[in-house]
Amino acid sequence: MCGIFACHCHPDVQKFKPTALKLAKQIRHRGPDWSGSVICKNTILCHERLSIVGVESGAQPLTNADETIILAVNGEIYNHRLIRKSLKTPYHFKTASDCEVIIPLYMEYGLDAPKYLDGMFSFVLYDKNLDRTIAARDPIGITTLYQGWSSKEPGTTYFASELKCLHSVCDEIRSFPPGHIYDTKTNETTRYFQPTWWDESKIPDTPLDLKLVRESLERSVRKRLMAEVPYGVLLSGGLDSSLVASIAQRETLRLKKAALAAANGTATEPTEDPDKGEGLVGIDDENELSTVTYLPQLNSFSIGLPGSPDNEAAVKVAKFLGTKHHVMTFTIEDGLNALSDVIYHLETYDVTTIRASTPMYLLSRKIKAMGIKMVLSGEGSDEIFGGYLYFHAAPDKRLFMKRPSAESRTSILQIAYELTSLLRLGVSRLVSPSSTSRYFLEVCMNIDPQEKMITKERIEKWILRKAFDTSDDPSAEPYLPDEILWRQKEQFSDGVGYGWIDALKDNAEHHVTDEMMKNPKPEWGNDIPDTKEAYWYRTMFDEHFPSSLRIYCDAMDPDMVKTDRS
Repeated sequence: MCGIFACHCHPDVQKFKPTALKLAKQIRHRGPDWSGSVICKNTILCHERLSIVGVESGAQPLTNADETIILAVNGEIYNHRLIRKSLKTPYHFKTASDCEVIIPLYMEYGLDAPKYLDGMFSFVLYDKNLDRTIAARDPIGITTLYQGWSSKEPGTTYFASELKCLHSVCDEIRSFPPGHIYDTKTNETTRYFQPTWWDESKIPDTPLDLKLVRESLERSVRKRLMAEVPYGVLLSGGLDSSLVASIAQRETLRLKKAALAAANGTATEPTEDPDKGEGLVGIDDENELSTVTYLPQLNSFSIGLPGSPDNEAAVKVAKFLGTKHHVMTFTIEDGLNALSDVIYHLETYDVTTIRASTPMYLLSRKIKAMGIKMVLSGEGSDEIFGGYLYFHAAPDKRLFMKRPSAESRTSILQIAYELTSLLRLGVSRLVSPSSTSRYFLEVCMNIDPQEKMITKERIEKWILRKAFDTSDDPSAEPYLPDEILWRQKEQFSDGVGYGWIDALKDNAEHHVTDEMMKNPKPEWGNDIPDTKEAYWYRTMFDEHFPSSLRIYCDAMDPDMVKTDRS
């Protein structure tokens, strides 16, 4: 993931530039490969780049031919080749970057440009001729984006990939809502993403098509292998990550076979640079081969306490698939020592998030040290297929579509958008969720929810399991062993080792007294921690960010998040 910092309509942008560069530097961990900035009129766009596609030519911010449009993007656009082919007006591309297509799309469609993008992205675009800045975030909210304002400069608008860039210059901040676009000309934020299943009043009734479910997930994973850098997969040994690893391994082996055929002169599909040590072949928008780097072996990664269930299951899956597996074990002390750093990078004090993300933070550091720039994960299917425990109690399909929640977030449709947590998995921000593409959501969210309900005959996520069950076809190569394909869901925090949660609770008891619980900080207002563990995390959060700043953990609420900086 890359990092963005931008400021529109600053009263003295040249004087502000050194500050802007310092603020952008705070998110260089997102993009260590290159730093760039462009000033135009009273607007500045800064970019910290992690190069995945167009490695040699894709430095940002990007500009059009006469440099009247400036663009900074965080993310990947999977259908960029298809867009290049289908533009109505010829456009001279300066780079091979997948993100550059946003410029001609804006030139042709204006504020409707994001509707044509298939990918995960946040972008800020400045139009010099109109003195206009627009910002948009992907439909599901996989990438992060914040927007801020300062009472000292009423006409100025700030944007950043992380909160830490904004809290020192803004006194009003919001998490930019997924599936929306903002326009400084009107000061309006509008929803551009309106899928067929968005209307909560309508219960989906599309008949179940297991083959379509399987093929749509395979397509989703293949798209995410659009990379020119080494990649891997996170593997917990659970259903979701194991399926993603299985599909990725099949694709890796297919790419290797195609590259060898090209090198031997027997290829039947187009390839590029077949004589290089690493083949450059892969999937493009029309399922044809195009440039993607593959490794001789797919790397898979797991983490846990010694003897953890996840590591044991992951090793079984890796052995079955033939991936090059890396097991990492951590100690309770390792996790406790990392908590403050985890909270700083997550920018949240949510208990569940911190519990699950701490082991992944440790693992991501190891992955990054190995030179792996991108890993695939299997997040999102529990929200889409009803994999959590509270779905068990649903008596009928209408109530199955509702989520019991103290925060009144009642719709499973909303849960599908709460996937910003995917980027909570470590400081390197190198995770690409494989199971939540727009196409996959369109297919699976329209399935009659009766098919998703948990019964005596069907365990959670039965649809997904059955879609990849090849037991009825003796000639088919199995995706996973049955013991993994039909393995009961386990909470990640438990899967890494049951002692982890107990240790967190015990340490919270040591750091937070009963008296502290009775006297929370006044600036917390009504957002008062209800457990000592939550209180402990909130105090660590306050060490990094203003204590009056509230962060919405799901990054979904379009309301303003305000800070009192008087």
